[in-house]
Amino acid sequence: MRSSQPRRITVVSASVGAGHDGAARELVRRLKAAGFDAQCHDFLDLLPPGCGRLLRASYALELKVAPWAWGWLLSGLEKNQSSSGMVSSLFAKAAARRTRQLIGKDVAAVVSTYPLASQALGRLRRRGELDVPVTTFLTDMSVHPLWVADGVDLHLALDPVAAAQAARHGAKDIEICQPLVGPAFRPARSAAERARERARFGLPADQPVALITAGSWGVGEVEQTAKEIAAAGVAVPVTVCGHNTALREKLVASGTGVALGWVDDMPALLRASDVVVQNAGGLTSLEAMASGLPVVSYRCLPGHGVTNAAALDEAGLAVWIRDEKQLGAALAEALARPAIPRQRTAPSAERVVAAMAGDVSAPILKVAS
Repeated sequence: MRSSQPRRITVVSASVGAGHDGAARELVRRLKAAGFDAQCHDFLDLLPPGCGRLLRASYALELKVAPWAWGWLLSGLEKNQSSSGMVSSLFAKAAARRTRQLIGKDVAAVVSTYPLASQALGRLRRRGELDVPVTTFLTDMSVHPLWVADGVDLHLALDPVAAAQAARHGAKDIEICQPLVGPAFRPARSAAERARERARFGLPADQPVALITAGSWGVGEVEQTAKEIAAAGVAVPVTVCGHNTALREKLVASGTGVALGWVDDMPALLRASDVVVQNAGGLTSLEAMASGLPVVSYRCLPGHGVTNAAALDEAGLAVWIRDEKQLGAALAEALARPAIPRQRTAPSAERVVAAMAGDVSAPILKVAS
């Protein structure tokens, strides 16, 4: 039996990196398949003209030029609740008018995949300006206080570790759900398929491949990571440089493994690989696990990269390599053991969101609070 409530669900993400948008797109795809009219919107477009572009550009520049400053900022906001509250309030007020316009009366539920969007939606909710439930999908394994907004009805976490962090920051209703990873991310069905994918990307046919990922911008100590993996001699480094053409040119010039630019078919590249070495702990880590690959964290970005690495390590999902001397042995161990499967007992995110939207065929099962 379907609810008579409106069937439209609004998802708010942000075009800063690829992780927030990736989760939002997959949620929208699943909700549409379930019969909802689901649409994704960019939080940066809800800010006053020019502010969204400035926020995106400054974030990208900070990660590329001074990632330590990003780590310092996140740490400072976590330690200083008043500063964190000021930032939250500033962006919530700046986006309030356009957010109200975005969410019409026929919307049944709203979902955020971005912390500042959660702050804006939570503010409207607690002020009585939004009368439909708001859910925050926590895209990362670690949870910064900015993710938790008063007024948000439900927080969806990827793991008990993330759920516990959200609770420490004041989240009341928390549910653990499955990650929002597309069906294209799966293990190779055969050795022949894996060999075809390797040939397609120009990867060695008879050596282990360590796929190095550093987000769509290719930021962090990626060049050092590739060189150190090559020196360890355990696997051939294959670096996804994303939009960082300078990084790719350096790796090609030095002959360090295989350097790829922007990759349109990441599911196929993952099926061609043996282990993923990541520095941010975002969506790519979840996609790798869904593809049956072990994941390790190394030379992580300050801020969310380090906190995600710690959370993944605590959850037993990805070993955090903190010392170059441990790199070779840790990679060899990862290559020798099967990947840890993600739990499948938790409900899917779209099922929980459908229940929040009034779909009585998709009841919510509380597993954490």
